[in-house]
Amino acid sequence: MIYIHIPFCKQKCSYCNFHFSTSLNFKDEMLAAMKKEIFLRKDELQNINLQSLYFGGGTPSILSSDEINSLVDEVLKYFSFNNDIEITLEANPDDLDKNFLKGLSNSPINRLSIGTQSFFEEDLKLMNRAHTASEAEGSIKRAQDFGFENLSIDLIYGSPTSNLEIWKENLNKTIELEVPHISSYALTVEPKTALENWISKGKIISPKEEEQNKEFYYLSDFLKDNGFQHYEVSNFAKPDFYSRHNSAYWKYNEYLGIGPSAHSYNGFDVRSWNVANNQQYIKKLNSNLLAKEEELLSQEDQFNEMIMIGLRTIWGVDLQNLNNKFSEKILDHFRREIKAKFEEGILIIEKDHLKIPEKHWFMADGIASDLFMV
Repeated sequence: MIYIHIPFCKQKCSYCNFHFSTSLNFKDEMLAAMKKEIFLRKDELQNINLQSLYFGGGTPSILSSDEINSLVDEVLKYFSFNNDIEITLEANPDDLDKNFLKGLSNSPINRLSIGTQSFFEEDLKLMNRAHTASEAEGSIKRAQDFGFENLSIDLIYGSPTSNLEIWKENLNKTIELEVPHISSYALTVEPKTALENWISKGKIISPKEEEQNKEFYYLSDFLKDNGFQHYEVSNFAKPDFYSRHNSAYWKYNEYLGIGPSAHSYNGFDVRSWNVANNQQYIKKLNSNLLAKEEELLSQEDQFNEMIMIGLRTIWGVDLQNLNNKFSEKILDHFRREIKAKFEEGILIIEKDHLKIPEKHWFMADGIASDLFMV
């Protein structure tokens, strides 16, 4: 599968620490550099028959439908598409007007991931989102009118401007709109963001973990009652609407990342990442050089990743795979560390897979990190 990172946004959200630029001055040069990178890395994937192509960012919907199509065409020069390939475009609600959606409906894009975040103005203002509450709802309805049934929306809970009652209304609205996939995250305070600055100056209060915990478990129970499957800590889907792209990440499949800051993985022991600087990225590719660094993952690194990723999902960690893959030193450490957690009931084994019971999923990252080799 291939991920293409579009490093442009209209404005900076208060909580975001992803790589992007609000200047479009070098957009054409960036798109040309991405096409060059696709060519230079065309032999890196073992399987050239793609199951998934994903446009993330940044804000991919800042591009025109013609620009998106040109990137798809470039991928098709060197890779083939599976008959039921999932091609996802992340989009902001304010970009999804009728003209743009009409262009997309005539493109290979067959899944939209819409950055809704909330249906309430106060939440959106705090997050410094570019769209309004009415655009949040309208964009979903318009996308459906243009035939996009495979929709996902992002929702953020635990904001200082929200509470459990507002969160319930957000979720009710989502059900009313018949969205089949939801990715939902607690508002986190990342370093060097506007949100961190506002909190440090006392302009707003910090998100409260206790409230986020309540809203997370309400989210899980409510969506399951409405036919969703909770298949990853932050992801919920109706049957047959799991994100194929993200599920492949969580199952340790190989992937190729194109664009500044994008990551790649060979499915075994090599991870690489592109420079998180637009000008450096363009300059390198203009010289027919890759703008990436890579690392050889140690056995300890691979073990830690398998534990972290697997314990966040409904599938858990395949114990047979783990036993076959790692040294006796790592397995001895693993057996020691899980013993107490079995006694506490925060780890279980089902059909030879290690899992965290769903009632403890809010603390999944902390539970997994306790098992790490350091």
